[in-house]
Amino acid sequence: MCLNTGYACDCLADGNPCEPCRMTVKDREREEAHLSNNINVPSRSGNTCEPELNIPSNGVLKERGRHLGLMLSVIICLNILILGCALVSGSAYKDVNISSSDLQMFLIVLLLLTSIWVVYYIAFTARTENAIAYKDCHAGPVWLRGGLVLFGLLTIIMDIFKIASYVGYLHCDSAVKVAFPVVQFVFVLVQTYFLWIHAMDCVELQRNITRCGLMLTLSTNLVVWMAAVTEESLHQTTVPEYPSNTTKLSGRNLYINRAGYGDDTCKCSHTSCSLFKEAYYYLYPFNIEFSLFASAMTYIMWKNVGRVTEEHGHHKIKFRPTEVFLGPLAGVLLVVAGLATFIVYEMEILKYNRDEDKKDKVVMIHFVMNIVIVTLMSVSTVIGCAIYQVDHREHVSDKNPTRSLDVGLLVGASLGQFIISYFTIVAMAGTGAKGYLNGLNLAWAILMVIQLGLQNYFIIEGLHREPFHEVEPISVLANPYVLQPGKDMSILEESDMDTEPGPVLTADSLHNHTVAHRPKLLWKRRVLKEVCAFLLLGNVILWIMPAFGARPQFDHTTETEFYQFNMWAAVVNVGLPFGIFYRMHSVASLFEVFLTS
Repeated sequence: MCLNTGYACDCLADGNPCEPCRMTVKDREREEAHLSNNINVPSRSGNTCEPELNIPSNGVLKERGRHLGLMLSVIICLNILILGCALVSGSAYKDVNISSSDLQMFLIVLLLLTSIWVVYYIAFTARTENAIAYKDCHAGPVWLRGGLVLFGLLTIIMDIFKIASYVGYLHCDSAVKVAFPVVQFVFVLVQTYFLWIHAMDCVELQRNITRCGLMLTLSTNLVVWMAAVTEESLHQTTVPEYPSNTTKLSGRNLYINRAGYGDDTCKCSHTSCSLFKEAYYYLYPFNIEFSLFASAMTYIMWKNVGRVTEEHGHHKIKFRPTEVFLGPLAGVLLVVAGLATFIVYEMEILKYNRDEDKKDKVVMIHFVMNIVIVTLMSVSTVIGCAIYQVDHREHVSDKNPTRSLDVGLLVGASLGQFIISYFTIVAMAGTGAKGYLNGLNLAWAILMVIQLGLQNYFIIEGLHREPFHEVEPISVLANPYVLQPGKDMSILEESDMDTEPGPVLTADSLHNHTVAHRPKLLWKRRVLKEVCAFLLLGNVILWIMPAFGARPQFDHTTETEFYQFNMWAAVVNVGLPFGIFYRMHSVASLFEVFLTS
């Protein structure tokens, strides 16, 4: 019988096996030899395996080096952050013998060291082959890097205004205050180029040096962020040093009159100092956001050092703003209305600072506008969450450091606004919420808690869903060379000389169930995109108002009287920067959900 069961032949009986049978015999002999080798391997290795257990393999050595690099980089980051936090906190109080010049000298050293490392990294990766073997397509999308460039450009403008203002004080104050914005100007340029080009890098060479350098960059950005947030908070919440019956100045008036050098004897040598001060005051929020954006992107690069990514793990998603209409329209109207009331609020607070009745009316307008915004956002978020219940897209299963960081930052940053809202709720409940302002403040705080919870769920669920995949309609082409009954081949060839084959039928016309299914998919996608666009613009206006100086927490004095000024100022100064960052981070996350919907 033939060994090759696929052929019925008597080749073995004849003594001359055919080619299939000969190949089958060779395969069986090779398999038997392989099995005999496997049987003999344990007996040979049994005498020699014990000494080899003490010799670490190459993979073990690499793993030890990886853990060493991770630990060293984290230690560097923690030490810089703790030292920076001590200097920033000390410089915030007049009683502590740490001046702003001391803090700025420390920042100058950090910025210079980080800039030197970034230049080295750019030069090394440009001149070394295979330094970057993989790219993480989820890290540093174009819209995120574009936001970084925008914030970096506005930070550079702020530094220019600072230099122009501080130059006028060189004759009577430290030159460090001019040197710091100059160094920061260079640092922002270098880092923006670095993150635009290398944000998706998965470095394979000099991993430990890269990890330490990235953690140096991360900690530098966080210290700069802490310094900017502290300076901004102090400008808004300076404790009055005059009797209670004296007319109080607002935080912005205190800033313009006292900030900068804190010495009335040091006069500016040119007349534009106050103008430049007021100009760069409005650019502080962009400097803060630039530091946070850079910190997040640097952390992703640190997580991607030595990482091997899948080449097919990224879906090409197109941005089509024409697909939505109602969400952007309602969002734009909300932003315009919010900006109008915010401008009125800011102008009237400064104008009617002495008139308590008119000041209360202005605060009431601000409260009502915020309640309307938060209510509409909560309703739209509920609609989006309901769509998720009928949306049967799969949840993503791959591990992605970018998505994990987005979720962590979203939940962590929302805690700042949660803290302020719950402190307000307790204060209003403790005082009985008497008066229309206290009632509006209580309603705003409760609605804010609801809106934050709903929005966090909506964004996190959207980030963990697989993108929608569009199915292109398949064109069915008529084959002119298929003979039809009753037609001659010569006639068909003659007709082919004059006509070309074209699409005559589509998949939609062939499959009626597809026609019925596609509208359902489209309306779910349409609703999700409308909700994302509206929430995105709503978060924009909720970012603008506190970032550019709205402080109803101090213009309405119930919380200040309930908790006392120092405690309430600490709560607001800690929670509000995280709340401001939460709104900007929500904008970025909602744009990501918009693209994948």
